[in-house]
Amino acid sequence: MALVLRWRSGRRTGRASDGGSVTAEMAVALPAVVVVLALVLAVGAVAGAQLRCQDAARAGAREAALGASPQRVAQVARAVAGEGADVGVVHDPPWVRVSVAAPSAGGLLSGIVVSATAHAHQEP
Repeated sequence: MALVLRWRSGRRTGRASDGGSVTAEMAVALPAVVVVLALVLAVGAVAGAQLRCQDAARAGAREAALGASPQRVAQVARAVAGEGADVGVVHDPPWVRVSVAAPSAGGLLSGIVVSATAHAHQEP
């Protein structure tokens, strides 16, 4: 009597055609994951530009409320928002309004312009 040992591999023996399905699924899913990641990063860049605009408008309004010239207000706001920012200052005593608009630097969404406005009461 001879002892026969049979080795079984961990693969399924019933369906031989499933061999490349994981590779095919990965080939389909990976580009979708990359696109979603790129969109998330682009939206994050736009949100960051919006926050910079809000901070720039507030900084400009604070400066204007203390009696600074419109050129100084624009200089302060551009320093916060970045060089490409468009700054507008409107004095309507006793209030001052500072508006800042800047293009976003978000790769896929680079054509979006973000803006913010801040108001401040001028000191006498």
